[in-house]
Amino acid sequence: MATVEHAAPLPGGRLVIERLVYWYLLAALGYMAVSLLGGLLMALQLINHNPLSGIEFFSPARWRMIHTNAIAYGFIANSFLGMLHWAVPRLTMRPVLSVRLSYFIFAAWQVVVLGTAGGIVAGYAQGVEWGETPVWIDPLAQVGLLLVMINFLSPILKTKGPMYVSLWYFMAALPWTFLTYGMGNFLPQYALSGVGSGALTGLFIHDLVGLFVTPLGWGLMYYFVPILLKRPMWSHGLSLVGFWGLAFFYPLTGIHHFLYTPIPMFLQYGAIISTIAVEFVVTTVIINFIGTVWGTSGEVLRSVPLRWFYTGMVLYFVTCLQCAFQATLTFQQLIHFTDWVVAHAHLVMLGVFGFWILGIMTYLFPRLLGVEWYSERLCEYHYWLSAGGMIVMFLDLTFAGIFQGWSWASLQIWEHSIQLSIPFWVVRLFAGLAIIAGQIVFGWNLYKTWQRSRVGSSAMALAEAN
Repeated sequence: MATVEHAAPLPGGRLVIERLVYWYLLAALGYMAVSLLGGLLMALQLINHNPLSGIEFFSPARWRMIHTNAIAYGFIANSFLGMLHWAVPRLTMRPVLSVRLSYFIFAAWQVVVLGTAGGIVAGYAQGVEWGETPVWIDPLAQVGLLLVMINFLSPILKTKGPMYVSLWYFMAALPWTFLTYGMGNFLPQYALSGVGSGALTGLFIHDLVGLFVTPLGWGLMYYFVPILLKRPMWSHGLSLVGFWGLAFFYPLTGIHHFLYTPIPMFLQYGAIISTIAVEFVVTTVIINFIGTVWGTSGEVLRSVPLRWFYTGMVLYFVTCLQCAFQATLTFQQLIHFTDWVVAHAHLVMLGVFGFWILGIMTYLFPRLLGVEWYSERLCEYHYWLSAGGMIVMFLDLTFAGIFQGWSWASLQIWEHSIQLSIPFWVVRLFAGLAIIAGQIVFGWNLYKTWQRSRVGSSAMALAEAN
């Protein structure tokens, strides 16, 4: 753990801006609802039951981009920003550089996310996967990421002595994210074209996951898991192996999205090797967390937040193992452009990082509101509906992708692959509805918990007045 000098707390002796953390998490849940709505519309479109068919602004292609951008920049980014405001001051014993800057960043980021959604719906998306933000949004987003880096690096860099591994991940992720966003949103648009642009886009797609989402997600797990288990991580050495392995191998994996293209083969082979190496890096992280929980007498089963965390870790091992196979030239011949890839993307973004975020929210909201959850049973329903729906969707789309690949490889007519996919897409719809039901349960539980906190605050104010 870090050793620090005397900290300068916020007014009232606080280190954390708890109200801002609460706002970030609420905003994240709002964007998650939008993303789930977009996913539902896409699922209905695939089985020819789109209720908004023929409306240009609600066309499937645009709502597909809303679906992905709302999860990445709305749900995940807002969640991480709120959670960094909770974790970084506690790890450094220093507040962020500026409270006013924190509130400004919150407002500016909502402008970025809403402006991106508006631009996409209006038809002004960039032709970069995961970088569809309209060109007039990119400078604002880039400045916002710079301000985020300054605001959080200030307390981290003032820390004296050895730092806890979470701060390693945070300190690296902030400049990585700033550089990755600029690389993917400016260079393909203004400086590169053709094969070079395609190669850079591949790097951007995976660096966004590997240098933004992954280090922040891992860093938060290294912070919250020991707190809930009330024990240190099993191996600090493995923590550092995971960090340096991520830093060395993950930036090189992105070109595996463009195998069998004119991109030079040495780059494609390098991406394949790096992708396989990432699985070994992830395995060291999983071993560390398994070693940490070992011997705790089933604490993971009793604690809902820990269950979210460890479910996400198991699914992370699965998704990286899957990626190590699917990034090979042999597997790409079968599964490229199929629903196998869709299953993989959903598992990593929702089944891993989304589950970690929901677990942290389950832990944080009672502490932010000052009361226990309205219903622990609803927390259980939230977990089981979400986890069950996610696992069914993953398995369903994985098998759909295999059958689609076999259909194309056997040179069947295109309609044959569509017909055999429809039963899988129906199952996907109901799995998605289970996930949506889980989030509705969570929202209702949060609302009732907020009501309970308001009653408690009113009673306390009345007691103080008397």
